[in-house]
Amino acid sequence: MGSCKLKIRTAIRAACLAVTVMLCANAQAQTPVAIELVLAVDTSLSVNDEEYVLQMAGIANAFRAPEIMALIAQQDGVAVTLFQWSTVADERYAIPWALLHGPESVLDFAREVENMKRDPVRGFTAIGRAIEFGMQLIAANGYAGQHLKIDVSGDGRNNRGPEPPDTWPLAEAQGIVINGLPILVDTFNMDIYFREKVIHGPGAFIEIAANFQDFSEAFLRKLRRELALMTVEGEPASQQIRTAAEVRPRISVGR
Repeated sequence: MGSCKLKIRTAIRAACLAVTVMLCANAQAQTPVAIELVLAVDTSLSVNDEEYVLQMAGIANAFRAPEIMALIAQQDGVAVTLFQWSTVADERYAIPWALLHGPESVLDFAREVENMKRDPVRGFTAIGRAIEFGMQLIAANGYAGQHLKIDVSGDGRNNRGPEPPDTWPLAEAQGIVINGLPILVDTFNMDIYFREKVIHGPGAFIEIAANFQDFSEAFLRKLRRELALMTVEGEPASQQIRTAAEVRPRISVGR
């Protein structure tokens, strides 16, 4: 009986979210862009203040990289937003959608990321809810992207709310690809978990950070691949995922 009720609640939740997404998508005129990119950053209990700063500085520095600014300039507009997530995602701790073209717009976005205050509520790890929130942001943003992507970074498994695979049907229906950046700070095989339970969609991939100190380089690799559309989507699946063995030798003994 309990299992049946859970399935019913999951179905109702998915139906309500689908209606919300549909209404938002039809609510406003949309500006064509090449990519709509949602960055979902883990700020749950397992992430301390130093690690939060490493994440935000790493993201900001990646956008400032000359190669990234050059890739953005080659696109027909890159719409990007960032939000923090733990048990829930609070829109007060989200950077509004920014349309990136040239260096000025990219540097402005990087500055916002680097100066963003942390959500003081440090809850549990709700990856499924983070993906749902990302889908809502895409539906309501006023852009019409050729490619829709949600990038989830985190150091733990889902332990609150819907499981990430529960979000896949709606993401697939909306044409959204879910990519991931697992941070290997424990023994939970986060790379395998993200590969099997988080990422989804055509060309979906993960980039692995050996620890929070490695986050900046991992995010730069991931952003490079997100923006190099023809390269990413043309790669065979066997080339789309770095294995944990490639990065684990760089993991330090301590966190």
